[in-house]
Amino acid sequence: MHRPVEPGDALKQSIEQGTAIVGIVGMGYVGLPLMLAATAKNYRVIGFDIDAPKVEGLNRGNSPLKHIGDVAIEKVVAAGRFEATADLSRFGEADVVIICVPTPLGPHQEPDLSFVAETTRSIAKCLRRGQLVILESTTYPGTTEEVVRPILEAGGMRSGTDFFLAFSPEREDPGNADFTTHAIPKVVGGDGATALELAASFYRRVVTRVVEVSSTQTAEAVKIVENVFRAVNIALVNELKLVFNRIGIDIFEVVDAAKTKPFGYMPFYPGPGLGGHCIPIDPFYLTWKAREYGIDTRFIELAGQINSTMPDYVVRRTAEMLDRLTGKGLSQARVLIVGVAYKKNVDDTRESPAFAIIDLLEERGAKVDFHDPHVLEIPRTREHAKLAGRRSVEAAAVGSYDVAVIVTDHAAIDWQALVDNAKLVIDTRNATAKVTGRDGKVFSA
Repeated sequence: MHRPVEPGDALKQSIEQGTAIVGIVGMGYVGLPLMLAATAKNYRVIGFDIDAPKVEGLNRGNSPLKHIGDVAIEKVVAAGRFEATADLSRFGEADVVIICVPTPLGPHQEPDLSFVAETTRSIAKCLRRGQLVILESTTYPGTTEEVVRPILEAGGMRSGTDFFLAFSPEREDPGNADFTTHAIPKVVGGDGATALELAASFYRRVVTRVVEVSSTQTAEAVKIVENVFRAVNIALVNELKLVFNRIGIDIFEVVDAAKTKPFGYMPFYPGPGLGGHCIPIDPFYLTWKAREYGIDTRFIELAGQINSTMPDYVVRRTAEMLDRLTGKGLSQARVLIVGVAYKKNVDDTRESPAFAIIDLLEERGAKVDFHDPHVLEIPRTREHAKLAGRRSVEAAAVGSYDVAVIVTDHAAIDWQALVDNAKLVIDTRNATAKVTGRDGKVFSA
């Protein structure tokens, strides 16, 4: 007796044979590495992005991300495994559609799902039977079922019967050569058993390990927990930094010594504030959702408050040391910000604390420039639009500034030369730990 044809059988076969066409929405820090991982397994990928110049560049083999480079893009374009498009009416060509669009915060720290909703509406216009839609954008538990599914079902088709829906949180760490997309385990939750089976089948061909969970809500919660964990622990060491700096203890030395304990401890390091798309944002997605259930997430919100005050602490510490050592106030000072990327060795400036620090310094009258070997020009952002277009100055000019404030500890910067030539250095990252001649010139913040 033959087994009846089940929904998704044809799609599963094409996924397992590598003949399924994959559509990835958003050719950025998440979508582009995922495209490379999928094309490496011989899938044909259509990359969707509404940025027309980016699309044109990708089709010429140009990477929009410095840490990926052009060669990787050129290779898959030349092989015919990848093309980019801004034509959203082509969603129907893809068998698997993966959404990798931003999920920022609104003006009152509320989730902004406008990119997810608008993308889903565009997919819904082209939705056909047998397609698999996967959301990867980080969000609060319930988004896939409460936001994405109703939009897709509005045309009459049903999830689990006509099309399939899943959630798999992105876990990208831009610039981390040890953990590429292929090497990072993929958590997957499906809207029903068939959706889970299809999504897991796809990711098994693309990454080394797939972790299946019971629902899309659980998969969404996994990502939130990962980032809340980091945000809370960073807040803890940031608060300890304030205490130990006042006492005269080096927090970095303390953490390095503490991490020699082989159990019961995990090192986290303080900094000038949180950056990147995930850690400064995701905890607020959970606090917003928790209020729907009448729960106040006091611990998480306190961590957010501590981390968000770090740029202000850096500015106050800079003003304090300027006044103590030079007699100048910020209104008379020229300040060089060293590094505006949110983390070292990448050109990613999303939510970078450097921008808040620049704004705070300029509000107090300081003249501010920046140096960053990875960011030659500040891109436009919603929160710091007035900084857009400012260009990096040469590091050799550091001696003409009253103080250099290290925000990002790029490996490409010659820290010994910077300290040698600077008048005063405020180091928020312990970048100058191995530099000689620090005494009396370099101070932590």
